[in-house]
Parts: sequence; C-alpha cells; structure tokens
Amino acid sequence: MTRFRQVLAVPGLTPLLGISLLARTAITADAMALTMVVVVTLGHSYAAAGAVVAALTAGVALGGPVLGRMIDRRGLRTVLPITIVPQLLFWSAVPVLPYVVLVGASFVAGLLMVPVQAVTRQAITAMTTAEQRRAAFALESVAGEVSYLVGPALVILCATTLSPGVVSWGVGAAIVAGGAGIMLLDPPLRAEGETSGAAAGRPRRREWLGVRVVAVLLMGFGVAMLLSGVDLAIVATLREAGQVSWAALVVAVCGVASVVGGLVYGALPRPVPTWLLLGLLALVTIPAGLAPTWPWLCVAVVGIGLLTAPTLVTVTDAVSRLTPAGVRGEATGLHSSAAGAGFALGAPVVGMAIDVSTSAGGFATAGLAGLLAALTGYLLWRSGTAAVAPPVAGLTRT
Repeated sequence: MTRFRQVLAVPGLTPLLGISLLARTAITADAMALTMVVVVTLGHSYAAAGAVVAALTAGVALGGPVLGRMIDRRGLRTVLPITIVPQLLFWSAVPVLPYVVLVGASFVAGLLMVPVQAVTRQAITAMTTAEQRRAAFALESVAGEVSYLVGPALVILCATTLSPGVVSWGVGAAIVAGGAGIMLLDPPLRAEGETSGAAAGRPRRREWLGVRVVAVLLMGFGVAMLLSGVDLAIVATLREAGQVSWAALVVAVCGVASVVGGLVYGALPRPVPTWLLLGLLALVTIPAGLAPTWPWLCVAVVGIGLLTAPTLVTVTDAVSRLTPAGVRGEATGLHSSAAGAGFALGAPVVGMAIDVSTSAGGFATAGLAGLLAALTGYLLWRSGTAAVAPPVAGLTRT
C-alpha cells in the first residue's frame, strides 16, 4: 500500500481521479440512458436503440485521436470547452429529439465527447515518476471498473423511479461537470522536462507510430473485444440455464475481482508483459463457458476479473512510455479508439458464435480472440525490438 499512498500524495492527482470517476461513471452509463429513452420514451425497439448507441460509439472512436491531437497542439483549456458545450446541448435535448435526429446527434456527441479518460491518463503520465506510474494507472483502472459497476445500474434504478428523460439530463450534467472540473483543475499534460526544447516538439507520425506502438494498440483492441464478448456470453450462459436474473450478480463479481486484481498488480514491485497478461486472461476465459449454473459461473469469472485490470494497466502504461510528450494526446486517443473498436466488435462476433453453437462457444470465441491478439502483439513487439536493437559486432539477432 506504500506505493498507493505515495501516488495519492502527488499534488493534484487525488482530485483528478475523483473528477474523472464522476465523469466516467456518467460516460459508462450513457449507452444505457440512450437505450431507455429510445425504448421507453420513444417506443422504438431495442434494435433501434442499438443503432443510436452504435452511432455514439462510432463518433467516440473517430473523435478520440482528433481531440487528442488538438489538445497536443492547443492545450487543454482551449479544447475542453469545444466538447463541454455540445454535451450540454445534446443531453438537454435528448428527451425531445425525434428518433432520426437523435441518431445523427448521437454521432456528433460521440465525436465531441469530453475526453476524460485520455486526459486523465496523459496527466498521470506527466504528474508521476516512472516508479509511481504503474500504481497510478492501477488506481485509474480501478476507478474505471467502479464506474462500470455503478453507472449502468444507477441509470436502470433511476429510470424505474424517474422518467428516462430526467435520467438523461442527469447523465449529461455529470459529463459536463466532469469536463468543467478537469478544465478548472487544468492538470499538467507534460512533465517539467518535457515542456521545453526538443521534448516540446511534435515528431512526425511515422517516427513514433512504429511496430511496438501498433502491437500495444492491437493488444488493447484484443482485451476490449474479449471483455465485450464475455459480458454477452455471461447473459447467454445464464439464459440457457434459466437463470438470467443472476446476470447482474455475476458481472458484479467479475468487476469486484477486477478491482482486487488492479490493486494487487499496482502494488507489485515489477511489471508483467502485456502479451503474457492478455494470454493468461484469454486462457482463463475459454473454459468459463463450462459453468452449468450461476454459482459456478461466479467462480469462473473470478479469474477473468483478477486479470482484467492488470491487463488494461499494462496497455495504458505501455502507450505512455512508447510515445513522445508532443503526441501523447493523439496516442491516447488512438488507444481509446482501439479499445472502443474492440468493444463494438466483440459483442456481435461472440453473438454470432453463440448463435451457431452454444454459450460455451461464446466464451471460447472471446478467449481465442484475446489469445490471437496476445500472440500477434508478442510477435510484433519482438520484431519491433529487433528493429531498434543496436548491432553487435559479429552477431546477428535470430
């Protein structure tokens, strides 16, 4: 726990994590809030709600790198108002927008989503030392798990007592408050040694977006695809067993295990390679579909949860280490886009596997996708390391 105390003692980091938790809780709940509005208020199908959520997700994936690049060039306080104002307008109007307009507006809102996660990660990189960074990213990952556990559940609870329109206003207010809080806090996005001279320059993309960065982004895509598929496979498994009402508990167990795993990993003295953690996560995912009932499934997802946050931490840490300060915003945006694409692709791919086989096939497909990403990432990383290794007289690398 000494590592975490040292991290939380860094000036400005604790309020940053608190504000980030508020905004990320709302952002993880935005899809559920839009679904409730489309289905309950507008009276459309769940498929129609899925189209709205897909439009929002696509906008977030496309807008992340662009906003990151703008932050690199213009600074945080210049860019954040460009995202805060559209969020205020969008979420205020959500309950009264016609469906067709809502689809288009959701895409625009996604393009201009407040980049809370990316900014938090940039700030952590700038505010902490290399020794503190893994513990700091572990806390950030734990906050993400907490937001995932709380956000959607809170929306469902409030929607049963209030109208979906009021819930959407609350989600929007939290996103706007989070963005405004970060803007007022104005955390540094570059360390002191990165703010002047050559470190402040912006290298060309081909100079930093090399094989190793691509490997890390691919593994970030893989872990997101795996986790998205696991959520769907959990529901499918319990539906086959006639126990779908226990799905929320199983997901909660997985989330709590992830929190524990993140805290344990952040306290370790040495890091573990990303490809190894992702490979282990994939291997424990594949047999989870053999669980016949919800108690056994709770046991099976503990292993998945324990490895989830550590894998996410290593991806985030690698992106921060491999990219220069002048392009870190764009790199973090690319990381967010890769993860978003993985989450968007995981559910339909695993869903098709479940349709042609069983729920066990869903877990197997999710695990195999993660295993393929881990293996490909490892091979790319090795080739990238070989490419940059200094030559040794009389020897060649094999």
